[in-house]
Amino acid sequence: MEFLLTNSITFLSIFNKYAINTPRRIAHFLAQLHEESGGFIKFNESLNYSPQGLMKTFGTNQISVAQANLYGRTAKQKANQQAIANIVYGGNWGKINLGNIQVGDGWRFRGRGLIQLTGRANYQAYKDYSGHDVIANPDLASRPDIAIDIAGWFWSVRFKLNPIADTNNINSITKKINGGLTNLDERVKQLNHYITIDTLGILKKKVKTKLLLNPYYNFWSRFLHLDY
Repeated sequence: MEFLLTNSITFLSIFNKYAINTPRRIAHFLAQLHEESGGFIKFNESLNYSPQGLMKTFGTNQISVAQANLYGRTAKQKANQQAIANIVYGGNWGKINLGNIQVGDGWRFRGRGLIQLTGRANYQAYKDYSGHDVIANPDLASRPDIAIDIAGWFWSVRFKLNPIADTNNINSITKKINGGLTNLDERVKQLNHYITIDTLGILKKKVKTKLLLNPYYNFWSRFLHLDY
């Protein structure tokens, strides 16, 4: 909850901006972000895989056994994360699925932010939408305020997940965000947690306390819907 409270104004802004505006939508949204970011602390994808982990996660359509053994983490070597990213997110698979068309795009556009935005095509789509140049400077996607906005955009604009959240279909949401059902049990656990707390009310209370003496309180109150 600490990250949510620290960034309470930003979260309330994106809740309004992207219509993540019901307890169920908010709970599903935060449950997915919580899992993708390791509890709101990991803003850059780790590719610190063992050879076995690489094969289990990506399979032979993205990396060969020989490549996994060469670059994966073992007792004798660290994982070569840059090489791994360029292999698993590169080649024909990366071009077709992620829009990675240049050498090095796999590493350059690896997962970042709360939603783990991945691939040149997704980075370009967000740049086109927001104006934030995450193509020239991909690390912007890891900046907390932009990471939160990317998450809202990805959720509401890119994949239109609000209606799916309304049906409480966590499997479909997870597949859209994760590409599979990785750590589904943890996502369900976090959903059950967030559905039991008044996140919106808690954030509004935090923001009111912050802005009470601000001369623009009335503006912010209307903009963030603090009084209703």
